[in-house]
Amino acid sequence: MEVYDAVVIGAGQAGLSAAYHLKRRGISHVVLDADDAPGGAWQHRWDSLTMHDVHGIAALPDSDSPTDAAGRANVVVPAYFGSYERAHDLAVLRPVRVDRVESVLPEDGQSLLVVHAGDRSWTTRTIVNATGTWTQPYVPHYPGIGTFRGEQLHTAGYPGPDHFRGRRVVVVGGGASAVQLLGEIAPVAADTLWVTRRAPVWRTDDFTPEAGRAAVALVEDRVRRGLPPRSVVSVTGLALREQEREAERLGAYERHPMFTVIEPDGVRMPDGTSWSADTILWATGFRPAIAHLAPLHLRSEQGGIQLDHAGTTAVADPRVQLVGYGPSASTIGANRAGRAAAAGVARRLDQRSRASSA
Repeated sequence: MEVYDAVVIGAGQAGLSAAYHLKRRGISHVVLDADDAPGGAWQHRWDSLTMHDVHGIAALPDSDSPTDAAGRANVVVPAYFGSYERAHDLAVLRPVRVDRVESVLPEDGQSLLVVHAGDRSWTTRTIVNATGTWTQPYVPHYPGIGTFRGEQLHTAGYPGPDHFRGRRVVVVGGGASAVQLLGEIAPVAADTLWVTRRAPVWRTDDFTPEAGRAAVALVEDRVRRGLPPRSVVSVTGLALREQEREAERLGAYERHPMFTVIEPDGVRMPDGTSWSADTILWATGFRPAIAHLAPLHLRSEQGGIQLDHAGTTAVADPRVQLVGYGPSASTIGANRAGRAAAAGVARRLDQRSRASSA
């Protein structure tokens, strides 16, 4: 039986960064990726999302970031990731969809982890979980949600602005995705209604590096206390870009409180009025894709996975590193987390070696 020092689950930005640093340290590992091709979640994003819209992405370690500012993000980034895997000869197996990770205790008394994917499995001393959130779109339950005769979509399946031409569209959610998609939809739709649970906080000052670090620190504090992570934008506030000014002129960013019930032909507002709709677009975010880790019982009483002060090691089980989780769920954060995770793996392996020789 081959036993790896580490198995990396996921080959997005965080997973590739971790694999690079593991290889640099000489740590035996393999990367398991659920997709058919390189690119992580980027390959599934909508065609209208350009590199200009996302302001580029942070360069992977020992690499230059893509320079095609006008290209489609779902083409440019996957090509970049693919070339990076080849350039650094990273051992990525795909498609491999991990369904569970279990702990086993062999005869030597040193616990191991077994990563299962259907009838295949890999045995390892540690894992780096880099599964992100894209496969776990979140749609909250509202009364009457099953009665709506129109179309319901989540941003994970956003088909582009032309799909909404001439339609009446309810956009639900107070994050950056809602703002961006309203910017595309409002100029072509018959009408839009933006609803959120809380009034959005608009950022009017410049987003300085200091402000960014302060925002990340707030998210880090949550995961260190074992709370479910929140997005960085939840503490940075929202800002309109130039391409969203037309939607602003049309009044698309007039925020309304959440509807009380969904009806067959629309939604009922708190004041009792109805708003007829053809489509409800749920821009309500994603949840961490960590169901496969359930057998390890990593969740704290607060509902999240508590991480150490390095920001990647699970307190409940230091054999597990989490990257692209909480504060590292960004391209810059993912790179840093990949390096920290490799260091965490090295520490665990050193502790294991010392324990076996004692």
